[in-house]
Amino acid sequence: MMSEQTDWRWLAVRSRSPEFDGAFYFGVHTTGIFCRPSCSSRRPKRQNVSFFASPAEAEQAGFRACLRCKPTQDYFPGPAAQLVTHAFEILRADKDEIPTIDDLARRLDVSSGHLQKTFKTVLGLSPKEVTDMMRIENFKENVKRADVTTSLYDSGFGSSRSLYEKAGETLGMTPATYKKGGKGMKINYTIADSPIGKLLVAATERGICAVSFGDDEESLERELSAEFFAAEIENNDAGLQDAVRAIVKSLDGEKTILTLPLDLHATAFQMRVWAELRKIPYGETRSYAQVAEAVGNPKAVRAVARACATNPVALVNPCHRVVGSNGKLSGYRWGIERKKALLDREEGSAEGLSAREASDSIKPPA
Repeated sequence: MMSEQTDWRWLAVRSRSPEFDGAFYFGVHTTGIFCRPSCSSRRPKRQNVSFFASPAEAEQAGFRACLRCKPTQDYFPGPAAQLVTHAFEILRADKDEIPTIDDLARRLDVSSGHLQKTFKTVLGLSPKEVTDMMRIENFKENVKRADVTTSLYDSGFGSSRSLYEKAGETLGMTPATYKKGGKGMKINYTIADSPIGKLLVAATERGICAVSFGDDEESLERELSAEFFAAEIENNDAGLQDAVRAIVKSLDGEKTILTLPLDLHATAFQMRVWAELRKIPYGETRSYAQVAEAVGNPKAVRAVARACATNPVALVNPCHRVVGSNGKLSGYRWGIERKKALLDREEGSAEGLSAREASDSIKPPA
């Protein structure tokens, strides 16, 4: 099964692209409703979504038509959607030997430039970004069964250098470290309620290794097990209650979260970015460009965005405080709605705190 990043249908749903209306439909298990890709309703979690070729197929599976996007009406996919759909059919068929962009364009009978522009327009990603992610997904599966060198070539990487460059951005650690999958580590975790959903906190004996948000406990547990597939994992809140309280209190501006010990495995660049995130004051934001400037590499805006996307500890490294240069909210690992809720909450709390401080400063002496 393709990951969220390399499933073209999910990418289309995520971008709400009208080009794909009529190409497929998606049903949401938590609501029992099916929609067309461009539906403006709240975006569901990927694990709660199934895809269908037609409205009749969705209805046969027990889903009801969305009253907002009316998916049972006639829709016809545009030429861009047809091109992307065909491209992903080729990429899936050649998963073990992913073609180059030029080869893919030739097989689709279009120019490389046209293919690039189409992918970027309808999915927000270039063909190269998609194929790179597919190779990383292949590597993540292969390295569980073979050594790093064999896995990198079997996954379509031409050299160890190309693997390490991409893996550092995507895995958040070196390939050798990823292969260990937490081998030899004992991880305790607990799941608690928070104002923005279920909160999972996990730690080794050295410190916090994961902080995640989710809609249900099962999906949070699956994600933790997949990331640390070789570790000994136990649902045990021993020693974690203080951390949970600090993380929840940080939603209201409590700074004790900054004193939590961490056990993170990442590249040096990602560590620098995450350290910079922890400097952003509560209630404030920075742009990706500003963070890149702060870590001494103004041209590394996209690398900063990737470091934010691979942040394993929500709130502790407050990647939600990084926005586009125009102030627009971009992606967030735990959902763009949560990012907005966090920023709205922080802005309101920060304004209230400033008002109280101003009021205290003008009170006459007793």
